[in-house]
Amino acid sequence: MKPIAVAVNGILGKMGREVVSAVCQQQDMILVGGADIKATQNTIDLPFSRGHAPIFKDIAALLDATKSDVLVDFSAADAALNAIRVAAERKTNVVIGTTGFSADSLKQIETISKDNGIGIVIADNFALGAVLMMHLAKIASMYFDYAEIIEAHNYEKADAPSGTALATVRGMIQAKGKPFVSPQTKTFTLQNVRGGQVDGVTIHSVRLPGLVANQEVIFAGQGQTLSIKHDTINRECFMPGVMLAIREVVEHHEFVYGLEKLLHLGGT
Repeated sequence: MKPIAVAVNGILGKMGREVVSAVCQQQDMILVGGADIKATQNTIDLPFSRGHAPIFKDIAALLDATKSDVLVDFSAADAALNAIRVAAERKTNVVIGTTGFSADSLKQIETISKDNGIGIVIADNFALGAVLMMHLAKIASMYFDYAEIIEAHNYEKADAPSGTALATVRGMIQAKGKPFVSPQTKTFTLQNVRGGQVDGVTIHSVRLPGLVANQEVIFAGQGQTLSIKHDTINRECFMPGVMLAIREVVEHHEFVYGLEKLLHLGGT
């Protein structure tokens, strides 16, 4: 069986290097090249004695030269949308690990997928444990009226709150069918200390060096609390989900938002 030809946009970044390492360990995949605006060389040495692969500064040049089956992108939302358009013109499937897409952008991406007959997978979080955390939070939401989220990421993360936190809240509200109850604080001695709020769920964002990605969802009721927590130790935890998405996107030429659909986690 022909291996899946994978190209990586942002190949020199932290997540890009993790994707390269993971792809090179798969028997059914081959890393055919990458693109990175910071590239100063024409090739990159691949791990696990896989030889080397070409690097381009331009995504179009990358896809034209490599004839990739899948483009993996972990860049910013605006850049990722452009990458999707470039890939669609070449009928290349896409796996996106970027957060921050607006509802309008997601509609555009779904249209691009349909019009070009390509698969596009976008996930707020590729860690399988994080996806399960979000799924369990949906279930718990039906039994508790109070909830808050504490999400903690590396201080270099550009956006706050995280896409995972927002996706968690959306799933919780959908499962509950109504907003949560939000306790009212009478006196503030420090502004903004209670964080931001979405439909009664308060989100607290922590940004510190040394962190990767952590999230805790705290539910409360009479005389009890329930905490659902996921800790990311390193970026390797995202790779099983990315590899799953690569395999699925070449089989099903449709737009999929959220890894839970690929894991067949039923609705609540």
